[in-house]
Amino acid sequence: MKREMASRKIHLQCPIVSISVSFLRKVVFWTFLIACLPSCLGKSDDEDYEDLILNKTWVLTPKVYESDVTLILNNLLEGYDNKLRPDIGVKPTIIGTDMYINSIGPVNAINMEYTIDIFFAQTWYDRRLKFNSTMKVLRLNSNMVGKIWIPDTFFRNSKKADAHWITTPNRMLRIWNDGRILYTLRLTIEAECQLQLHNFPMDEHSCPLVFSSYGYPKDEIIYQWARYRSVIFGEPRFWRLYQFAFLGLRNTTDLVRTTSGDYVVMSVYFDLSRRMGYFTIQTYIPCTLTVVLSWVSFWINKDAVPARTSLGITTVLTMTTLSTIARKSLPKVSYVTAMDLFVSVCFIFVFAALIEYGTLHYFVSNRKPSKDKDKKKKNRLLRMFSSKAPTVDIRPGSSAVQMNNASHLQERDEEYGYECLDGKDCTSFFCCFDECRTGAWRQGRLHIRITKVDSYARIFFPTAFGLFNLVYWVGYLYL
Repeated sequence: MKREMASRKIHLQCPIVSISVSFLRKVVFWTFLIACLPSCLGKSDDEDYEDLILNKTWVLTPKVYESDVTLILNNLLEGYDNKLRPDIGVKPTIIGTDMYINSIGPVNAINMEYTIDIFFAQTWYDRRLKFNSTMKVLRLNSNMVGKIWIPDTFFRNSKKADAHWITTPNRMLRIWNDGRILYTLRLTIEAECQLQLHNFPMDEHSCPLVFSSYGYPKDEIIYQWARYRSVIFGEPRFWRLYQFAFLGLRNTTDLVRTTSGDYVVMSVYFDLSRRMGYFTIQTYIPCTLTVVLSWVSFWINKDAVPARTSLGITTVLTMTTLSTIARKSLPKVSYVTAMDLFVSVCFIFVFAALIEYGTLHYFVSNRKPSKDKDKKKKNRLLRMFSSKAPTVDIRPGSSAVQMNNASHLQERDEEYGYECLDGKDCTSFFCCFDECRTGAWRQGRLHIRITKVDSYARIFFPTAFGLFNLVYWVGYLYL
């Protein structure tokens, strides 16, 4: 019985073991298959892609080895003289020029120059560099530049020019199989620009960039613009024209006659317009406020000598400082600019306000006393009791002014008590007596009361300054 039961247990366990082993084999097989599938597919794709590339390369262009390019260059340079221009003694060499403006600025008004960063391209034909090959063009680095002839182009109005050499010389050379050559290089140039500052800071300028051959006249080299838009500029928002707005550019071709021959000169003009926001904040607004501040003196009592004097002197010194600061951003030109005119007129208004108070204080506070007060008192008493209309002599030999009653005469003497305007009578242009309005005043004369000068100034100064600003801004901005 025991043997039968043991055999039954073995018989029952064997199917379980066989099932588990077969299941594990299947799991291992499918895991291995899944793991190998991507690599197999990728390998097949790569092989197909390589076959496709090889097929395309074989169909489009045959393979060119480095030794072939070296052989082409050696053949081109064999017997080549880079000291002689192409077609020498046969016809002039035509140089096609292009220019890409990388950036412009800043513009230095004091030194009258501006900075420009360009990619300068020149194209010409050299029949000595023709070659027969499946390659259409040879793209070479700067090491080849010194082995062939290149134009002796220079910038006529440059003060300083630098070629970029980091990390390698920024030069490019390409030679086509028909002998066409393209030579480009990157330059940073400080060029001269003669600024006309009569309308400063509302001025506009055309800053040129002029280039030509240094030693070859038009019989040897002729410059031409390569195409209609030969000058292309990049994104202007990255330029450094802080005070200027870029209006556009134009290119011209001229002929300059010299003792050494006639040269073809190429020019590019950059039209710039100055932005006057900086000068409005730094000069125009402070000058205007200083002039308005000087008018406060007209509303201060004429007896407040320290207040009015200190205010006048302070505004004058402030205008002097502002005019000095405004001149620092300008070259030392001999003519008057628009800003000089405005600052000068503002200085005149401020100085006139100070002079106005000095004149008022002199005539009101420094009248001389009468030489013979006792005699005048006696004459006054006699006139009071006389039957005729009383008269008073303002000065010996002057015309008399009739008075209606004695009380008015007494009021006048108590108010003034001195001779009018340092001894001057009512026949002069100025008078301090109300009685000068009577018949003794010469007809057609201007009657100004010294005590009312402040009232006149309150109207005259703002009106005159407003008219000046109207004429100034309309004249410089619209005419």
